[in-house]
Order: sequence, then C-alpha cells, then structure tokens
Amino acid sequence: MTVQPPSDRESLNAFCRHVDIRIPGRSDGPLAGLGFAAKDIFDVEGQICCCGNPDWLATHPPAARTAPAVTRLIEAGATLVGKTLTDELAFSLNGQNFHYGTPRNGAAPDRIPGGSSSGSASAVANAAADFALGSDTGGSVRIPACLNGICGIRPSHGAVDLSGVMPLAPSFDTVGWFARDAGLLARVGEVLLPEDTAKLGRIVLLPTDAWAMPDPEVRSVLHATADRLGLPRRATIDLAGTSGGLESWRLAFRTLQMREIWAVHGAWIDRTKPRFGPEIAERFALAKETASKPDQGEAALRSRIRSIVDELLADGAVMLIPTAGDIAPLKTQSSAESLRFRDRTLNLTTIANMTGVPQVQIPAGQVHGAPVGLSFIGPRGSDHALLRFAANAARRLA
Repeated sequence: MTVQPPSDRESLNAFCRHVDIRIPGRSDGPLAGLGFAAKDIFDVEGQICCCGNPDWLATHPPAARTAPAVTRLIEAGATLVGKTLTDELAFSLNGQNFHYGTPRNGAAPDRIPGGSSSGSASAVANAAADFALGSDTGGSVRIPACLNGICGIRPSHGAVDLSGVMPLAPSFDTVGWFARDAGLLARVGEVLLPEDTAKLGRIVLLPTDAWAMPDPEVRSVLHATADRLGLPRRATIDLAGTSGGLESWRLAFRTLQMREIWAVHGAWIDRTKPRFGPEIAERFALAKETASKPDQGEAALRSRIRSIVDELLADGAVMLIPTAGDIAPLKTQSSAESLRFRDRTLNLTTIANMTGVPQVQIPAGQVHGAPVGLSFIGPRGSDHALLRFAANAARRLA
C-alpha cells in the first residue's frame, strides 16, 4: 500500500474528524494492497455520515449497513483508510467547508481543491489514498480531479449502485472515483461497473462552443495537449447552437437540480433549521424558491439535449472537451470570481449532467502552476471502453 500513515495526513484536512475508520480488504482480490478513501456521504455500518454539516451528524442515526460500492471494493482487496470531507450536503463546487475548513489542493495549495468531493480528491492528490470514492451530481468528481491534477470519472447514470449514499438530486447523482493515473482508474472500474462491449474511437468530436468556455491561456495549453494525443479523425461541431446554447443547458440543469434537491432535503431543513455556511444557505433558499415554481420547459429541453448527444455519440464517437472553465481559483477569491468560475465550468459539466453519459477527466498540463484537464465523453453504457480510451490517451502524455 502506497498511502501515507494517519500521522502524516492530518495537515491535509482531507479526512473527517468525527470518525477514524480502517477496514482491511481481502488479501486475494484484484485491488489487494491498495488503500482507498470514501467521501463522507457513503454509509459504513455502525457509523454516522456527517455529510459536511454538524447538524446532519447530530440528527441522523448510525448506518445499518455499508454502501454496496464500498463493500465491493473491500471484497476486491482494497483497504478503506478513512472517510473524507465534503462540502455541506455535497452542494458546492468549491471544496471550502464553512464548518470544517478546506482540504489541501494537492497540486496548488494556495488554490481551492474543488468540491464537493474535495476531501477525496485531496487524499488522492496528496498520496494519502491510492484511489477514492466521491459523488458527482453537477461536476463534483470531474472538477476536483481537474483542479488537483488527477484522474476522475463520472460514470453513466445508474451504472454504479447508489444505495447507502446520501442523495442530492437523484436523477443526476452518480458514484465516481479518483486516481492519480488513468490505469488505476480503469482497474477500479472493473470492480464497480457492469460489463460493456462498446468500441470507441471512430471519430473524436470537438464542440466549438465547449472549447470557447475556458480562458485563452487555458484553451491554448489544452489545444496543444490534444494535438499531442495522436487521436483518430477529429471533427469540430456546434454542440448546443440549435438548442439555446450551453448556458441555456446549464440554467435548465440548475432548475431541475434545485427542484430535486428541495424534494430530497427540504423537509429536514424546515424541521431542523441546520446551520449552513452563508453560500450553502443561499443555495438551499434558492432551491426552496425554485421548487415552488412550475416547469418552464426544462424537462422537455433535457429530453432534447439527450437526443442531440445520443445522436452525436452513436457508433463509437467520443467527445473531447475542456474539463473546467479555468484553473482553480485562489482560496482568497471574491464572490464574483467564484461565480464566474462556477458558471463557466457548469456550462461544460452540464453536457454529461443532462444526458447521463460517462465522462473521464485526465490531467493535461498547467497554467500559472495550476493544473488544467481534458475530458472524454462517450455514449451511455460505454464506461469501460471510455476508461481504456482515456488511459491510452494519458499514456501518450506521460
């Protein structure tokens, strides 16, 4: 096992303080000898998930059983080395928890780690775990993976069992994971994902509207990296131009997500009146307000977006996009800077969010000493093939 001992990891602020847990894996499984961490929204029998909020911790009982995703990894030989910090109820892309602090970005310590799976990303990037489980609803694995300079996957929606995982917005929620190299990311997928027989690489699509999102310096580095990959035939496309643009996709996603979030957590919030950090409190207030309004065509747009992406990715096509809108903001960022980063980044993550297709992020260089990343998006159900495709691409960059 290549992970740091607990005494060396305390300064990371990546692991939860309310629980100290270690569950050995089987000695003969395919992941034997590896250590993994799990975001503190995954149940472990006899333990209480904090979910990033002390009032959640105080008002929920210990778990009756361990989440199947965690169990499968332990049975495959991996040792659970700890539970990791999350943004409050997994409702942020920053990774700055008002109550428990900010996990250390493993590539740029003066910058945010990205959320809400910030602790898991930090644990992997800082070598306190070989790989780690997170959840991804709107980008909460892909973005911290990018900002920490590691690999991450959001699988096809429903591909990995979500039982025993705190829900946020169920029709968007996925179990994802992090690793420092794409080969291990794929090995974990062999344990967690259903089999698929997809063949990818017929053509690689570069959506011009997605590539317009990052700042010019980021875009320049990513274009140069994409050229180094030696990918098969590439074609540029206008992804969202006939359906309102990526910003309209993002706004529809946020509306649908907000409604689901309030449906899941509204009753507990109204009853408990938990202490949220200011930004999280504002988001839950907006979720409550949004849930009271009728549908304005967001569900119909979601169906149309799904059809557009399914058609583009038919017959083994892969889409290549920037993972985030910019490098990780400094921890001292202003509210305006935070909003700008969030909106441009969600314009990119919403492609997979709204369609349920898999997306794999790999590191793709640096700008001003901070990581940037590329993402591969494949057809729904092509997760294994996409992980192999990404791993082959990452090897060309090594």
